[in-house]
Amino acid sequence: MTRDAHDAHDAHDVHDTHDTHDIHDAHDAHDAHDAHDAHDLLMKNSSINKMKTIKRIGVLTSGGDAPGMNAAIRSVTRAALFNQLEVVGILRGYDGLINGKFRNLKSRDVSGIIQTGGTILKTARSEEFRTFDGRKKAYDHLLKENIDALVVIGGDGSFKGAGIFSDEFDFPIVGLPGTIDNDLYGTDYTIGYDTALNTVVQAVDKIRDTASSHNRLFFVEVMGRDAGFIALRSGIATGAEAILVPEVNTNLEQLRSYLEKGNKRKKSSNIIIVAEGDDAGGAYEIAKKVKDDLSHYEIRVTVLGHIQRGGSPSAFDRVMASKLGVAAVDALLEGKRSIMIGFMNREVSHVPFSKTIKYHRHLDDSLLRVADILTI
Repeated sequence: MTRDAHDAHDAHDVHDTHDTHDIHDAHDAHDAHDAHDAHDLLMKNSSINKMKTIKRIGVLTSGGDAPGMNAAIRSVTRAALFNQLEVVGILRGYDGLINGKFRNLKSRDVSGIIQTGGTILKTARSEEFRTFDGRKKAYDHLLKENIDALVVIGGDGSFKGAGIFSDEFDFPIVGLPGTIDNDLYGTDYTIGYDTALNTVVQAVDKIRDTASSHNRLFFVEVMGRDAGFIALRSGIATGAEAILVPEVNTNLEQLRSYLEKGNKRKKSSNIIIVAEGDDAGGAYEIAKKVKDDLSHYEIRVTVLGHIQRGGSPSAFDRVMASKLGVAAVDALLEGKRSIMIGFMNREVSHVPFSKTIKYHRHLDDSLLRVADILTI
């Protein structure tokens, strides 16, 4: 074979080798592309499957009861059924979760409850749920009942427990703010607050009638161990002569001076609204501290107590609870977890449990100023 022939043959071999290499490269690239597509499809299917895993949800009420909780239960139940989900009511809050107290909920089970106070699921505080063993029992019951997610209706203590449980067992939980105190960070209003506020206003208006008839000074104690939201707004709404809240240090000398001025102006009645957590003490304690200096007053004390928790919820609480209940189910179906469904600027908001627990909602400074101005 001549050198030219050898060169031509080598060139042909090299060309064949390049062709083979190109074919392999193309094949590898095609395999890589297919693998990438398969990975994307797998992730997409995984995401879809994750969305579809929620087929059965549980709902419970925890902590203190609040008007409107039944409206929230009704909303969660019917929103879940609308989305072809099964619903399980858990009785007596976390205690029922630990002890397996469950009942299936259908649409008829929540019929005729929107106007009722309290909670048809009952509520309780659970010390056992504060322990890991207690929470493990609760988780085992959820697995046994094939419950895929939870809606917890309650306050900050309930959300703290829900956040810990969700982190420990990777379990989807969404919270609804149910407390008359209105002290949860991340929502302008809590379920039950508006009703409780109106209950206080109606009671104080009646107390004002008898106070005027007898020229009496009434100290009226309202709920609010750590927050003065009920006291502040009800005080403004009833024209109270003074409003004492935990967030502002109480100056008893200033209170005495003000009441003396009122006496000189021949005021026919005086109403002092006291939040139960005020730094100077509750209504009885404060009345005891000032009575010796105000002997010309006939002093009476009224503690409204648990009347503030009961009663038919207001229209506002019913509508808000209904809106938040639907939003809770929507959030779970969207893959959200460890959040509270709030109500900010008249819109639904999502607030992580971590923020709701860590931060505190403060009184409106402008309302405090209004209260100061109007007590002259």
